[in-house]
Amino acid sequence: METGFVAVEKIGGRSTVTRCFSKYPLKFIIPRKVGSSITDAVWIYSLTYGGGIVSGDSISCGFTIGDGCTTVLTTQASTKVYKSVGSKCSEQVLEARIGSNALLAIIPDPVTCFSTARYSQKQVFRVFSDSCLVIVDWITSGRHATGEKWDFELYKSSNHIFLDDQPLFLDTVLLEQGSVSSIAERMKDYQVIAMLVLLGPTLKHIQNQVQEDVKRMMSEQLRFPSTATGRHRSSDHRLLKPTFIASCSPFGPKGIGVVVRIAATTTESVYSFLRHQLAGMEPLLGVPPYC
Repeated sequence: METGFVAVEKIGGRSTVTRCFSKYPLKFIIPRKVGSSITDAVWIYSLTYGGGIVSGDSISCGFTIGDGCTTVLTTQASTKVYKSVGSKCSEQVLEARIGSNALLAIIPDPVTCFSTARYSQKQVFRVFSDSCLVIVDWITSGRHATGEKWDFELYKSSNHIFLDDQPLFLDTVLLEQGSVSSIAERMKDYQVIAMLVLLGPTLKHIQNQVQEDVKRMMSEQLRFPSTATGRHRSSDHRLLKPTFIASCSPFGPKGIGVVVRIAATTTESVYSFLRHQLAGMEPLLGVPPYC
């Protein structure tokens, strides 16, 4: 049974929420205006009662984005996943259908899993060849102030995109404590991992810019290893690992989609990257993401 559902359709030439419901522990906030009034975009804020997801919570929500509509799904703050009780796994599932010439942007703040937390999320998107989709999916290592770094038991995030009901992009990230090595040992000093997906013809100019920027950033780090380009040198001049790593790859027929993968030592550096790379979406969304 669904915990929440939102339908967006064109009414009087504008994107409009025509159906919306949610129940505990999920809640939707839909402001009347975000950004310029001339921008045709519906913004939806997803939150949970108590400020986070507790052990055993199961959230399932669906979205239908009508032809020609623009919708943004975001959060008010990071999604906090609290500790697991009795090894119970909290889970969240989102399924969305995106109409022809429609845009759905999933731009949340990062997930933060507390010590011993077990969390699984799955997002399924069904699109047409002219649909547009933005997915930001990211997680931090935990609560640094309390010394928690990759101290949760399980984190699993899957993103599946189907084009005309055929698999287009199937991706899963799995972080689980192991008997041989912990998540923290495998992640080294990196405190954030993130993925950005850009799909659809309307976003082609942003896709091209992101690919150019990532290529330039990484080539500069390899060519000029210094603190000015994101690397550090130790006192004996040995090269240490970069503080921000990104890779970029096209996917789908004729490269209709682009996926960017990131590992960084600070949350702020990822916010800065996303803010810069998605700034071009302001005319579509009314305000730039992560402003």
